[in-house]
Amino acid sequence: MAMARARSEKITRAIGSVVLVLLIVWTLAPLYWMVTTSLKMPDEIYGEDIPLWPRNPTLENYRILFEQTNFLMYFRNSLIVACSTTVLSLVLSSLGAYALTRLQFPGRRLFARGLVYTYLMPESLLFIPLLIIVVSLGLQNTHQGLVFAYLGFTVPFCTWLLMGYFMSIPIELEESAMTDGCSRLGVLYHIVLPLTVPALAVVAFFSFTLSWNEFIYASVLVSDVDVRTIPTGIPNFIVEDVFFWGPMMASTLISAIPPLVVYFFFQRYLITGLTLGAVKG
Repeated sequence: MAMARARSEKITRAIGSVVLVLLIVWTLAPLYWMVTTSLKMPDEIYGEDIPLWPRNPTLENYRILFEQTNFLMYFRNSLIVACSTTVLSLVLSSLGAYALTRLQFPGRRLFARGLVYTYLMPESLLFIPLLIIVVSLGLQNTHQGLVFAYLGFTVPFCTWLLMGYFMSIPIELEESAMTDGCSRLGVLYHIVLPLTVPALAVVAFFSFTLSWNEFIYASVLVSDVDVRTIPTGIPNFIVEDVFFWGPMMASTLISAIPPLVVYFFFQRYLITGLTLGAVKG
């Protein structure tokens, strides 16, 4: 009986290992192909014999990307829009979540449910009304217009997420601080936010990655080349029916670096926040 159980566990472990390896290969294969393509010469990309690894690795595609395209401008625009959206999402969602969890006012629960319904609305139904609003405000083809549009779907989700964390904080801590003369904003800044670092890290990462990779609103609200972000700028590397795969793959790899940096940066703060909360608890 014990031998049969051990054999069954070995078979299960072997099957799990095979499935895990297949999933890893499935996930890393596109990344591997982008890296190798960005290091190939055109004859190795468009020729009949396409090697799995470049015979003579070169950085020519990266040189073309930086010197002959507008990639650096697209990169700068994406940074401006993503960072602005992240900061405003943190501020607005923190204030909104605290008001919905701690203040009593008419329609509070209805407003909280409305946040969820707003977030569940698909982008394909919202970009036309948003386009009308942005045009009427004179914000078309501007960074401010993109940030305004992105806040429409980052703030509802981030506020709803922070509400759950704020409700888990004992209200006695806030009452004690206000008894000592601390204001509502002071309580939020000095007590509530330090205890919700993990949630703030998630909110920041969500807002940054979503606004960094967003394509639909960026393509509808921006037609000026000088304001385009990376998702709408990379398709400009396609001229008529010619795909410049080398520079495109190089730009894709470089554009993946900022979200990775944000992830690792907030991962460190996430662990610190969890440890701090455990010690204070």
